[in-house]
Amino acid sequence: MKILKHLALFLIAAILVFASFLIYSTLTWYNPPQKLVLSEYDEPDTVRCDSTYSVLSWNIGYAGLGDDMDFFYDGGKKVRDTYERTLINLDSIHRFLKRNSSQSFILIQEIDLHSNRSYYLNEMDTFVNLSDFYPIVALNYAAKFVPVPPNSPLGQVNSGIMSLSRYIPESSVRHGYPGLFGWPSRLFNLRRCMLVNRYPANNGKEFVLINTHNSAYDNGTLKVQEMQYLKDFVLAEYAKGNFVVAGGDWNQSPPNLPLNKFGENYQVDFFKLTNIGAGFMPGNWKWVFDPETPTNRYLNESYTPGQTCRCLIDIFLVSPNVQVLHNRTLDLNFRNSDHNPIEMQFRLVR
Repeated sequence: MKILKHLALFLIAAILVFASFLIYSTLTWYNPPQKLVLSEYDEPDTVRCDSTYSVLSWNIGYAGLGDDMDFFYDGGKKVRDTYERTLINLDSIHRFLKRNSSQSFILIQEIDLHSNRSYYLNEMDTFVNLSDFYPIVALNYAAKFVPVPPNSPLGQVNSGIMSLSRYIPESSVRHGYPGLFGWPSRLFNLRRCMLVNRYPANNGKEFVLINTHNSAYDNGTLKVQEMQYLKDFVLAEYAKGNFVVAGGDWNQSPPNLPLNKFGENYQVDFFKLTNIGAGFMPGNWKWVFDPETPTNRYLNESYTPGQTCRCLIDIFLVSPNVQVLHNRTLDLNFRNSDHNPIEMQFRLVR
């Protein structure tokens, strides 16, 4: 009887601890307003039509997903890389961005501000010293404690998307994407968003630059809602006569790109690769990408060229009044991130 009593007390204590944890997680759940103004400037810089601009987009994998890494959420086993390798990745990413600091705009996804998975480094501090850039960050993952996997929890996560600009925007606004995971999963998952910078153009309109990072692990319903929100937003901006460039990690392949472009091993259980619908955007809008170079490698194993699954999910979308002059994927062999950066040169056309 004494054993049963102790067992009952233990179970009651465990239930109370678990319930308290859920209550705490619910009360501290990151739930920002759907539209959150992050910055506004009274004297923004004007972006000129017929001038050439460049934009680079890169999911840096919070400096924790280099070529030596696998990840438990993608069929691997590890939760985080070593501290030493995380520092090496972060330094390499910084040096690459410094070499490419002639870009007009840089869009970064998965930058950690204070997360257990990246040893509580504030990675924004590393990039804000890039000369002559105006930085802004929108959080899309803020959890006090992520309890999975049980044997080595992911712990605290504070992460987001960051836009760096050589030009002062008139505003930077976080737009929360619609759709939520069910409770309690939503307490420990990302709050997806897009970061919108606006700049006055010298023809009286606006240049709208969007940094996006769309859902990866939902059953498809969240991604559909996110894409519809983005589509409605960019079409409304174009209808006003504004210029639109959207770039980032879409977690989908471009329309009509064969899913087996980089091998048949794309057919895996942990990430269902799909195409953006061929008719999703009006025909005069342009999906801009380098079809010959993958932008992402899977994390079920450390990276082995010719063996590890690869795909193309980092893309630019531009409105009809934006002329694309050049684009490419910079193949870094996934040394310091599970993504390769992409870049594009463009011009706003009157």
